[in-house]
Amino acid sequence: MRGLTFDIAHLLAGSLVLVSFLQLYQDRLYALLNIFALHALLLALSVAWQAYAQNAPHLYLTAAIALIFKAIVIPVALHRIIVRLGIHREIEKAVGVGTAMLLGIGLVALAMVVMLRVTAEADPLAREDLAFALSVVLLGLLMMVTRRNAVSQVVGFMSLENGLVLAATGAKGMPLVVEISVAFSILIAFIVVGIFLFRIRERFDTVDLHALDRRRGERP
Repeated sequence: MRGLTFDIAHLLAGSLVLVSFLQLYQDRLYALLNIFALHALLLALSVAWQAYAQNAPHLYLTAAIALIFKAIVIPVALHRIIVRLGIHREIEKAVGVGTAMLLGIGLVALAMVVMLRVTAEADPLAREDLAFALSVVLLGLLMMVTRRNAVSQVVGFMSLENGLVLAATGAKGMPLVVEISVAFSILIAFIVVGIFLFRIRERFDTVDLHALDRRRGERP
């Protein structure tokens, strides 16, 4: 039974790494947001499984936060922002897809080598999940560096944060996991609002509502 528990935990964590590569491959915003929702869903499943494996009921709350906010609320909100503001739906890239994928493979290999050596004496479940988590973090950073679109950079940041949550839940007895997850979710919400205001500023050269009313002809 313990072997099956390890296998399922590693399958879910490894799936997060695979979906991170799928995010790197995308060149359309809608597809990227859909895949991020899948990324968040896998994170929620992984955290819930860790809660079961570690007998840590408080981690179920972390899984619920990931499911509700990251897999549903934030992707839907970003979809609506893209539609209402008419944001360009093609993702501008600093490097090609092939180069980004090769860099991603190199970062995953580096994460595996470094983390497995550093945590040689750690619990096997935590040890391998931490290696997967570091891979997700590095792939999120790579997405932020190689994407020029602001929305795709936010997705990269949220993917990075998913890796941090995975690392925190994989380490048994990690304190304040729920509070950390909530704090990052709030931070992400502020970033989304910042993008919204930035787009208004870019289009209308101001975020003053009176100026926007005058532009629509509602005020002199």
